[in-house]
Amino acid sequence: MAKIETICALATAVGQGGIGVVRISGPLASDIANQVLRRNLEPRYAYYGSFYDGEGDEIDKGVAIYFPNPHSYTGEDVFELQGHGGMSVMRQLLEVATSLGARLAEPGEFSKRAFLNGKMDLVQAEAVQDLIQASSDQSARCAIRSLSGEFSEKINHLLTAMINLRVFVEATIDFSDEEIDFLASHEVAEKLENLACELTEILECANQGALLRDGIHVAIAGKPNAGKSSLLNALTERPSAIVTAIAGTTRDVLKETIHINGMPLHIIDTAGLHQSEDIVEQEGIRRAHAEIDNADVVLLVFDAKDGAADHSILPFEVANKPIIEIRNKIDLVNERPQSQNSEDCVSISLSAKSKEGVSLLKQSLADVAGYHPVGDGLVLARKRHIMAIKATLEFVENAIHQLEAGASELVAEDLRQASISLGSITGEFTSDDLLGEIFSSFCIGK
Repeated sequence: MAKIETICALATAVGQGGIGVVRISGPLASDIANQVLRRNLEPRYAYYGSFYDGEGDEIDKGVAIYFPNPHSYTGEDVFELQGHGGMSVMRQLLEVATSLGARLAEPGEFSKRAFLNGKMDLVQAEAVQDLIQASSDQSARCAIRSLSGEFSEKINHLLTAMINLRVFVEATIDFSDEEIDFLASHEVAEKLENLACELTEILECANQGALLRDGIHVAIAGKPNAGKSSLLNALTERPSAIVTAIAGTTRDVLKETIHINGMPLHIIDTAGLHQSEDIVEQEGIRRAHAEIDNADVVLLVFDAKDGAADHSILPFEVANKPIIEIRNKIDLVNERPQSQNSEDCVSISLSAKSKEGVSLLKQSLADVAGYHPVGDGLVLARKRHIMAIKATLEFVENAIHQLEAGASELVAEDLRQASISLGSITGEFTSDDLLGEIFSSFCIGK
């Protein structure tokens, strides 16, 4: 077996602060604690005193806590030093730890060890990072639900039911010559239908959770002086962009984030789209095209006096993207704000200057995104969760078809594949490559 290394890292944000925390985990944590403090520590006891370097010189005074395995965050011996949050102090403490046998931790390595040691499943480990990065109160509450195991409990409940059904189906294969139809007598079809229904419900919840976590990217496009920057300011409710009566004020890309019922909305203001000989404007338009291509939704802004939106100014690639026409400056033509939906697109009449109709736009963006919070049961989800649930649902639906055809062996195989796919969410069936990808996005020290 590979030797378990002791790791250390700064567990608080880099920079100056009132408190800084150095976390150490691994078999040498207890020895390092004894040498840094010049005394033995009682488990889970907050000790206040001096921290020393290898030469016996005092580095700082602070609080130290020792958590022996397995009752720690990582499931290993963990030692935490809580000192004054200066970079010099934190650097010296890390240097002492590394000189005593620890190495600097990789991103997410503490949480990865917690997962590998059975302290949390993969969903809970991801929820740690989601909670740190939560940009709204609602997303933070949903991350807490995932961290507490609410999402994992739903997945494990389905996984257990799926495995039990698969075991029964495989057992019936040995009795295929009997006159009794064991599959029919135990209502296998009904159980498969119930699994499909529950997976569909969880998929909808996961889709909502993914929107709450990641949000959508919205590009504001239009001709010069259509009021794009004014619309950005109206949505953010602050002067994010410079607004003047001169056309072409915006020449670069400006990005802001707002929230609609907790869902992050990443808004990109772009340069006016038109033919220009100006080199700077040409670069701004090129960047505008790139942002429009990458956006989830495009807001095509035009002056109410122009009568209609000109879709020809948009890049060809946006043909299949949701486009919301923004009839701006209605205050100059004495119109009332309104929202109109057609088969082709959504049209919002508003005044970015007076903010009349902006609430209609926000609601329309939530509708286009498909964001409809489902109440207290909502948990954060990632794209890999959604892909796994979709794959699981597909295997279960295949199993239903195979059952109707009387192919019990194929029903069992589909249930086996479904179990593997669903188990990948919590980490029961997970490749090392996936673990590396997940934890590499974590903070160092977490």
